[in-house]
Amino acid sequence: MAVRGCVTLLFILLSGIVYADVLVTSSIPAASTPSKHTSAVTTPLPTTHHNTTNSTTEAPTTPHHNTTNSTTEAPTTPHHNTTNSTTEAPTTPHHNTTNSTTEAPTTAHTNATTAPTPPPTSSPVPNPTVGNYNVKSDNDTVCLLAKMGLQFSFKMSENASFQTLNLDPSPNVTEVNGTCGSGGSDSSLVLKSDEITVHLVFTNVSQKFRLHALMLSVNLTNGNVFNASNNNLSLWEASVGSSYMCKKEQSYNITDKLTINTFELQVQPFAVQNNKFNTAHECSMDDTSLLIPIIVGAALAGLIFIVVIAYVIGRRRTYVGYQTL
Repeated sequence: MAVRGCVTLLFILLSGIVYADVLVTSSIPAASTPSKHTSAVTTPLPTTHHNTTNSTTEAPTTPHHNTTNSTTEAPTTPHHNTTNSTTEAPTTPHHNTTNSTTEAPTTAHTNATTAPTPPPTSSPVPNPTVGNYNVKSDNDTVCLLAKMGLQFSFKMSENASFQTLNLDPSPNVTEVNGTCGSGGSDSSLVLKSDEITVHLVFTNVSQKFRLHALMLSVNLTNGNVFNASNNNLSLWEASVGSSYMCKKEQSYNITDKLTINTFELQVQPFAVQNNKFNTAHECSMDDTSLLIPIIVGAALAGLIFIVVIAYVIGRRRTYVGYQTL
């Protein structure tokens, strides 16, 4: 028993000696490894100054980590530079291309829309200003009164379009002249401006007056002159001692090239008393305000009459039927 114990103790002792020797032997090549690694690291010194500095500083501490750091940092730095360069380069041309493409079709679309725009049409001529005119005799007595707004539409030739002008009644623009009619003679009214001259002639026949003749002359801006006249008119007729009035707009064809429009017309070319218009004879256009109610009343009266006749006839037929039974 004592011998077994001694043998076991001896075996354990030998095993410990062998294990210790193995440990010592394995640590010797590990210690020699740094010298080889150092020589390997020292070799690239002339190549890159940064790698040599990092390797020399970190070599004594952990050779393995030193190599890892060198390998990790080297690709990291160029990777970020490459990424930045690649990102910025396509960004700039991309925006330029977008702006250029957007502006080009916009400009073309605007031009295409503007091109077919029709030319502006001329605005309509407004109604003329109403003027008050009078003609005096030699003893400074008014013998002719007129109140009206005058508008002239004319054309220079058959194929030309009509032009429209208004007569300005302002005293500093239009000059008023005329003649007084007495003893069967005619009376006249002449309105003259730098642009328009109109001559109205009234005649007295059987105690009734009328507009007998009209002459018009227009000086155009291009130097041409328009002239038109009609000496066989029968307009604005009323009894001597009264006036002719037509408040509504009236249009008269004087010739095939001249039409005049009157607004708020009232004239009295003969027998003016107290410098004012006498009783007015209204035109047919103004009489329509009374004519319409008369027509409506007559139509209603006729309808009532028809209803009454139909009722009487119906009652008589019913009465005859009763007698037969």
